[in-house]
Amino acid sequence: MNPFNNAMEQLKRSAELIDLEKDIWERMRKPDNILQVSLPVRMDNGELKVFEGYRVQYNNSCGPYKGGIRFHPKTDLHEVKALAFWMAIKCAVAGIPYGGAKGGVTVDPKKLSIDELERLTRVFTQKLANFIGPERDIPAPDVNTNPQIMAWMVDEFSKIKGFNVPGVVTGKPLEIGGSLGRNEATGLGGFFVLQSLAKKMKLNPKKTTVAIQGFGNVGYNLAIFLHKAGYKIIAVSDSQGGILNKNGHEMNPEEIMKAKKQKGQIDGCYCRGTVCDCVNFAKVDNEKLLQLPVDVLVPAALEGAINEKNAGRIKAKIILEMANGGVTPEAEEKLNKKGVVVVPDVLANAGGVVVSYFEWVQNLQNYYWGLEEVNQKLEKIMDDSFEAVWQRKEKYQTTWRNAAFALALERIEAAMKMRE
Repeated sequence: MNPFNNAMEQLKRSAELIDLEKDIWERMRKPDNILQVSLPVRMDNGELKVFEGYRVQYNNSCGPYKGGIRFHPKTDLHEVKALAFWMAIKCAVAGIPYGGAKGGVTVDPKKLSIDELERLTRVFTQKLANFIGPERDIPAPDVNTNPQIMAWMVDEFSKIKGFNVPGVVTGKPLEIGGSLGRNEATGLGGFFVLQSLAKKMKLNPKKTTVAIQGFGNVGYNLAIFLHKAGYKIIAVSDSQGGILNKNGHEMNPEEIMKAKKQKGQIDGCYCRGTVCDCVNFAKVDNEKLLQLPVDVLVPAALEGAINEKNAGRIKAKIILEMANGGVTPEAEEKLNKKGVVVVPDVLANAGGVVVSYFEWVQNLQNYYWGLEEVNQKLEKIMDDSFEAVWQRKEKYQTTWRNAAFALALERIEAAMKMRE
């Protein structure tokens, strides 16, 4: 599976829908810049290993390039190009002044020591230094990267420039210019989108069942907000497996996370302190979780979880795509025919880049906001973005994804034309 081919198929469908000008379409088919670098890193045992890194800057018509950096053993150029394209679309959907970019290193960070991970990050930053910056390209955390890695990037970039540059990345620790609310922003943004959809579809949260595949930062924080709002979470899973609520009993994501941290995995039993329930709860693997008869299914792990092979077995009424590219175009076509509502990643998980934008603005102003202000601003942008996508969906009588892409391409096209 080539994710970039999937991205281009999505572009084609939406471009035809809105009759996008041919010149704009041609420019959107290829990224502006591709940087591919070798990263020599001295291991703790003295051995030298050379890793491969990428940064794809896709389009900056609406503002500086913006996008995360992931460390993953399966990261390759096709994946990074697709993710960079989706970031350009996502930022335009949210209406924030950014273009799209993405970066990655082909590595399994779990096999590196902390010192090795730091050396890799600093070498990668050195190779990127002439291509990134607050006015040019602003990286952020993604899969297997975190605030600590962003802190190393800020430090290395600042050393190279000779002065402190906190705005070079977002997703930093609070101590060096991070924003309140950034850690939970993607999950909270997805929650706001689902709440808007629930109003349109007249769903009662207390009667709405949810299954979440992916219990990392995004899936966990989304689960927290859904649980507090009364949604019934009946299953969650991570890469090792998951837990299923068989009989409708309460499932608190905070308690599941606590047990996961203690045992290193999500257990098949549901534990509150020392008391565990292994009767009403059972183990569930990732594939079976996707096939549960729930109201809302949330793919929040890696791309392609819902694909042509398993789409026919999906029983959910709504898919909230919190993972980038979580649903392949072939799968989505089948789901659309079944009447499944697929809320696309470029809308559903845009909360992270929105609060990254807030962090960048705060860095540039050197003035920082409280958590309540951040969350209020996030809710306003997510609600406005949802409504704008809804209007395109009604106007074109099309799918949610086509509507979101149509909105984004309208905004990118307008920006491109203004520059001509």
